[in-house]
Amino acid sequence: MQATCPDCHVPHEWTNKIARKMQASKEVWGKIFGTINTREKCLANRKRLAEHEWARLKANDSLECQNCHNFDYMDFTAQSDRAAAMHSTSLASGEKSCIDCHKGIAHQLPDMDSVEGW
Repeated sequence: MQATCPDCHVPHEWTNKIARKMQASKEVWGKIFGTINTREKCLANRKRLAEHEWARLKANDSLECQNCHNFDYMDFTAQSDRAAAMHSTSLASGEKSCIDCHKGIAHQLPDMDSVEGW
């Protein structure tokens, strides 16, 4: 089984899905009016676009991740020691969200030199 774009970028619940589609209209605007209408322009804006998506996921507590990866069903014994330690403390306490540690899980990261906490 492999995740596809909507699995991570579109909420599953109807009201959240509609809200996300309204937000995504800005991306269509950028394509139509030339901000990100070529691969080169898209790559030049990649970090800014990624930061917007990371902020969105942080704000909704990584809702899309949780559609498939429910904390209550995590088997810490099947995880590395480091992952189990992080999931059972920072994630369990709500201090961190999935996106805090899993940036780049499906995409190659942009230049992260100036990204806070990286």
